[in-house]
This record gives sequence, C-alpha cells and structure tokens, in this order.
Amino acid sequence: MRGAYLCDAYLCGAYLRGADLRDADLRGANLRGANLRDADLCGANLCGAYLRDADLCGADLRGANLCDAYLPDLTFVILGEKYFISITNGEYVRAGCQNHTVEEWRKYSKQEIAEMDGRKALKFYPRLLDIIDFYIGKGERPDWLTSKEYADEVTE
Repeated sequence: MRGAYLCDAYLCGAYLRGADLRDADLRGANLRGANLRDADLCGANLCGAYLRDADLCGADLRGANLCDAYLPDLTFVILGEKYFISITNGEYVRAGCQNHTVEEWRKYSKQEIAEMDGRKALKFYPRLLDIIDFYIGKGERPDWLTSKEYADEVTE
C-alpha cells in the first residue's frame, strides 16, 4: 500500500500490522483502534488523521506529517535531535533505527549502546534518557554512565 491514496478513509480497527504505508496519503483518515504495530509510515501524510487508541508500537514515523493528528495517549515525535525519536503509547521508544521498550533503554550496557552506533550512540545515550525522563517520568540509569572511564571516552 506504499503511496496509497487513503484520504478520509474509514479504517477504524483495521489490522495493518507491519503494513508498508510509506508516502501514503492518510489525511483525515479515521484509524481509531487500528493495529499499526511495526507499520512503515515514513513520509506518510497523517495530517488531521484520528489515531486515538491505535497501536503504534514499533511504527516508523520518520518524516511523517502529523500536523493536527490525534495521537494515542503518551505518543510523541521529537524532532531536532541527532536521531529521529518517537515514543509510542508510553511504552516503546524509537531512536534512529533502534526500537525498544522504555525499560530496555534504561538498562542497556555500555557495550550494547556502542554496538548500536559507536561513539555517537554513547554520547547521545544520556540525552535519550533525559528525553524519556521528561516525557514518561524519571527512571533508573545504568551505573556506567557516571564512571570516569565513560566520561573520558565521550570527551576524547
């Protein structure tokens, strides 16, 4: 369904899990309660779309137009960071191409973060946790973030 014209479509409760909706025109579409888990919505026009109660966990919203869209509770798209960041249903956080639960992000080891995108990811990780804390609420952080070794590594 890539590039599909679905303007004002009635898709309440639709099962669209994993659907390829890249560049689709979904302006004003009613997607209430739709299963959009892991759907690719990159570049989709969701302006004015109704997405309350929709399952957007794992959905890729990079470049999507969400102007005036009605999003599920605790769903945010954060722009202007080093990585594209979205939080869906207060449960999943996508940073770049990585999509994990809030709890998983809070517990990753230094090695796991480094394997995601090297030094760039290591430097950004505390900022990502700050963003999660702001939108979802304060949570735990791995002890390695306060080590001198980590501080030396990211300032080199």
